[in-house]
Amino acid sequence: MAQQTNVEVISNNIANMNTTGYKRRRAEFQDLLYQNQRRVGSQSSETGSILPSGAQVGLGVKTAAIYRIGEQGSLSQTENRFDLAIRGNGFFQVQLPSGETAYTRDGTFGLSAEGQLVTAEGFLVLPGITIPAAARDVTINVAGEVLAKLDGQVAPQNVGQIQTAIFANEGGLEAIGDNMLLATPASGQAQLDAPGQPGHGQVLQGFIETSNVNVVQEITNLITAQRAYEMNSKVITASDEMLSTLSRMR
Repeated sequence: MAQQTNVEVISNNIANMNTTGYKRRRAEFQDLLYQNQRRVGSQSSETGSILPSGAQVGLGVKTAAIYRIGEQGSLSQTENRFDLAIRGNGFFQVQLPSGETAYTRDGTFGLSAEGQLVTAEGFLVLPGITIPAAARDVTINVAGEVLAKLDGQVAPQNVGQIQTAIFANEGGLEAIGDNMLLATPASGQAQLDAPGQPGHGQVLQGFIETSNVNVVQEITNLITAQRAYEMNSKVITASDEMLSTLSRMR
């Protein structure tokens, strides 16, 4: 069952190799309880000599956690002026229909009918930025300032400021699909600031962050997990045959 979970995690990584902003996962395992046939440190004779090592039989393995690896993905240029990527730490903030704030590395943004910056699903990008309909060009600098160039004006107009969120423990964020994450007690509260500030990465316009999945490494992991699964199956079969033989002898 543990190796089946491992295969499922690897398969999910491979399935999301082209998902914008996806962070690969890794399954971690722990051994289970042990049966003591000869307890470590017990006396081995009447003279009081101590066993240098005992005899413990392990009872198997369990899945301890499935970690999200936050390594930076490659940046791909799109030429879309509303596509954004974060180089470094941080997440974009998105308002869900429920009113909750979600966090994402997927900066595939566009404009709503009202001129607001929204995600591919139409969710509002916080803190809420509206691009004037008369804007001839829009520039978003590395500090997250949204500058619109309007007719009749020489200098571009600042129409908003993108903020990024960082967390004390990014691994504690809860994935809910659609490239969205929610804050949990394990992640801590979001710390908001402008891109480029201490601890916050910079925003790049016209780029998106690709998945950080290394396909070659994942295929290697898949082969290793499959072999471990097959060997475990053979061990179970051999154990059943031995127990069956022992029963017949009795």
